Amino acid sequence: MTRLSQSADTAKGPAQGPAVGAEATKAKDMSADPAAENGNAAGSGVAAAAPLATTGVAALLRLAVLCVDPDGRVSYWNRGAEELFGHRWEGVFGHRASGLLTASGAPHQDTLDLLDDLTHPAWAGSLDTTDRDGTVRDVLWWTYRIMEPAGRSLLAIAANAKPLRTGSLRIALGDRLLTYAAEEPVREGISVSAQLAPVPDLAHARHLTARLGIVLPRVSPGRLDRIMRQVVPLGYPVLRVDGSTELPVLPREYEADGGTLRQIRTNRRELLPAPRSGTGPAGVACTGGARTGAEGLSAVPAVPIFATPAPGHILDEQLALLRETGTKVGSTLDLDTTARELCAVTVPRFADFAAILIVDQLFSDTEPPKDDRPSDTVLLRRVAVAHRGPPGSWDSAVPEGELITLSADDITPRLGEPLLVPVIEPALAQDLALDLGIPALGPMLPGRSMVVVPLTARGTVLGRMCFLRQPNRRPFDAKDAATAVEIVTRGAVHLDNARLHRFESRAAATLQRSMMPTRPPKIPGVRIAHHYMPGDRQAQVGGDWFDAIQLPGGRVALIVGDVMGHGLLSAAVMGQFRTSVITMAALDLPPAQLLRHLDNLAHRLGPEHLATCVYAVYDPIHRNLTLANAGHIPPVLARHDGRSELLQIPQGAPIGVGGVPFETVEIPVPDGSWLVLCTDGLVEVRGQGIDAGLAALCANVIEPQQTPEDVCAQILSRLHSDDRRDDVALLVARFEGIASEDVVQWTLRMDLSEVRTARELTRHQLGVWGLERLMDVTELLVSELVTNALRAASHEVQLRLMRVGKLLVEVSDDDHNLPHLRRADADDEEGRGLALVSHLSRHWGTSRKAVGKVVWFELPLPG
Repeated sequence: MTRLSQSADTAKGPAQGPAVGAEATKAKDMSADPAAENGNAAGSGVAAAAPLATTGVAALLRLAVLCVDPDGRVSYWNRGAEELFGHRWEGVFGHRASGLLTASGAPHQDTLDLLDDLTHPAWAGSLDTTDRDGTVRDVLWWTYRIMEPAGRSLLAIAANAKPLRTGSLRIALGDRLLTYAAEEPVREGISVSAQLAPVPDLAHARHLTARLGIVLPRVSPGRLDRIMRQVVPLGYPVLRVDGSTELPVLPREYEADGGTLRQIRTNRRELLPAPRSGTGPAGVACTGGARTGAEGLSAVPAVPIFATPAPGHILDEQLALLRETGTKVGSTLDLDTTARELCAVTVPRFADFAAILIVDQLFSDTEPPKDDRPSDTVLLRRVAVAHRGPPGSWDSAVPEGELITLSADDITPRLGEPLLVPVIEPALAQDLALDLGIPALGPMLPGRSMVVVPLTARGTVLGRMCFLRQPNRRPFDAKDAATAVEIVTRGAVHLDNARLHRFESRAAATLQRSMMPTRPPKIPGVRIAHHYMPGDRQAQVGGDWFDAIQLPGGRVALIVGDVMGHGLLSAAVMGQFRTSVITMAALDLPPAQLLRHLDNLAHRLGPEHLATCVYAVYDPIHRNLTLANAGHIPPVLARHDGRSELLQIPQGAPIGVGGVPFETVEIPVPDGSWLVLCTDGLVEVRGQGIDAGLAALCANVIEPQQTPEDVCAQILSRLHSDDRRDDVALLVARFEGIASEDVVQWTLRMDLSEVRTARELTRHQLGVWGLERLMDVTELLVSELVTNALRAASHEVQLRLMRVGKLLVEVSDDDHNLPHLRRADADDEEGRGLALVSHLSRHWGTSRKAVGKVVWFELPLPG
């Protein structure tokens, strides 16, 4: 059975304020039926069939809440999201959501993009996610699509499933939310899953959503009400425990009622007074200031190593501890692992509790504020905790990763000062806890011994480390404090090494991401997936690249290239080549001509600019593929029946060699065909020739029902990663074509009267497609573009309409001068055409062709 202890302050009800003393323990028995869990990416799409029970029992979770606006940018990121995923609010707000989080359970996919695809219109389930530091988080998700005036947004609510699976679940009972938590160790392996459940009645819906609204975006009451009115019909967030018990989810912040933070703290099976009002998050850690503390220590027998031994014995133990620190700490360059090693080497040998708190700004990816004025607060993150006692209660009381905000005035002057408190007097305990910004520690500190040591390395104070001993153990003395300083000093060097390594890796990864597309574009008639793996595990950068570029006429350019060499220099050269290819692709040059221009550019840039490249253009209307090769391994074309073959195209010479012609080849590609473009790192196998790898790639069977992401994962799963030394770039495209009835094109005579004809043709075709709601705006914009084209062209003007999940309109002519948007005054008769296009269309643009130019715009389809 699991014993639950009730918080003394919540037993009195919210109106009575915090409790003042320890109360008797109230126990409950809870039984559960073990059931299988959903899995890494399993979930439900809409509300569960069974309505939400109204038993007055709820799960209190630390919730991460984030929003992605219609433009794909992060519009909300709460403190829970900072703690769970590691990214600071100022580093993500207003930035693109794609590339922020990676779905571990679904390789090569962005978490938020995947959640957006799963949410139709709501979804709940488990999806492992990689955080800022590369750590895989077991995350429960509840996601909703929210319609707002600007478009469709994504609201995501998440919770860390790891502590829930180990028994660190808090529950609240009744309307007053009497809070309970496990008092005794709980078996590991508890099954928890995220679900959505209908709310049985309006009163219950208002009751729950009012409490959930605490962690939702801080917007106007009207907008918040609009959000909640959309969320409730889609299903309320529910936590299913062991497959049988369903609990509505409430945020842990709801314990902060009326400014009073209510937290459960158990010690020797007693309930402790609640903290004073107006405090920040509770927890145990070395603060950034001059003091620290701990809470929730269980009554365990004292460890006799330092229990009044002879001085020589103490010296021997201290030397042994220092030697062990040198051998066991710093085995990796991972920050969290190093911090845990440093804590583990001291508990229980030197202390009963150890915690490391770091200055989050020093380890975060965000740049410090440009304003030279000092901040009023310092944000600290607890990165590691080691203790003696039940794991369940500790994981709930002092979770790793929790952020703590402290006043800069209190901690900055004493950030680098060590502190020794042999025995904490009861009269000073609460003041000490308040000074730390963690008032819940006050009842825990009396009688305990404490040492706080700054983590200082290379002149930088990284944070602090805190040690505690229980009252039934010999208190810390000056020699113990000196030992602690030596231990922490050695450990700080390893932590700083991890910090510097992280910065170098992040800089390299940022450089690589800035040069590579993060998400395959959505282009009509073709589905694309891609993946990159660096060969240099330290630098995390290389010279391989890929791209998919939309061209006029619904066509798409597919590119894969490989710069000679490895590391940062190759990455820099690759960035120049990729930018050049994107620029020249906008000119709509034939593949061989584009490679010739790229070769000429390489000669001007320098002798180190050598690369191989394949440039292919797919036309989904005519269903053909034109491509040229510059010394690259040939692509693989898989037919719709699953047969694969190497395309026999002229090899050419690498970019930068010169003197060798490039040739364009045209190949018919029926719908359902696949194109696989890769670099030699994918097919090179040590001890075998490259031909063997190509043969294995061709032998890979692609099933018709597979997605491009599935094919990418299938190919990469067969990669010999252990002995791989080269970069790998992989691009997979499935050709689906555009139906002939979805494309119409007309050639117009060189006469301004054709503007009227273009309007009539447009209106008629939209009527055929059932797009009457778009007739007026499309007719207006077509009229403006055709008028401009007839005035500029010499021989012909073409108008094309395509219905490809959107309405795409193209007007092309034989004049190569691109029009530009300009400001028109109130009395101007000209210059308004492109302004109208820019204002009334969703997207628009211009592009040169081999002869002439094309101006295009797109409109969303109704509904």
